[in-house]
Amino acid sequence: MFTGIITDVGRVVDVVPAEAGIRARIASRYLAERIAIGASIACSGVCLTVVEREATDEGGSVFSVDISPETLDRSTLGAWRAGSPVNLERALAIGDELGGHIVTGHIDGFADLIERRDEGEMARFVFRVPDPLKRFIAEKGSVALDGTSLTVNSVSDAEFSVMLIPHTLTVTTWGAARPGDRVNLEVDMMARYVARLQETMAVPSAQG
Repeated sequence: MFTGIITDVGRVVDVVPAEAGIRARIASRYLAERIAIGASIACSGVCLTVVEREATDEGGSVFSVDISPETLDRSTLGAWRAGSPVNLERALAIGDELGGHIVTGHIDGFADLIERRDEGEMARFVFRVPDPLKRFIAEKGSVALDGTSLTVNSVSDAEFSVMLIPHTLTVTTWGAARPGDRVNLEVDMMARYVARLQETMAVPSAQG
């Protein structure tokens, strides 16, 4: 589990084909000795498993993750290249502060950035989502975009807006985001379960 609070912006070192999917190496400021093999790290919102790690001369680390064909199809990770920036978050530990909302790292689909409006030091972003996902987006609800926990400001059919504060723009990849970007979307877990409950309640009983 994660919270959607980004703790580092890493960089893709390289991407190489694997037997199935790809293997990517990511440079970060995380200490290598504090990353266990098998640990989960959310990379641009996608929960990935560390399979290798090594320390760097700068005091950080480079860790490797394997990415399956399904994950490549359902996320933006297939577009990774050497130098691509990556929002990073370590898995939530018992006793950690829950500063965002519960995020699983399981991507539901894409959101396309269609408008950015800078308002002083803040920025308003407008996204469009595929029709099957729009029912999960609620005003004042939560979404995770590229792993960042954000609050929905407004909703209009398949479009919604969020407002990013200066801190978020500085410590994540969002400062460089521009219209036309496609990002990973994870809807709020509660919204997903409520929608499923409504579906099951709408199905007539076989004995009714």
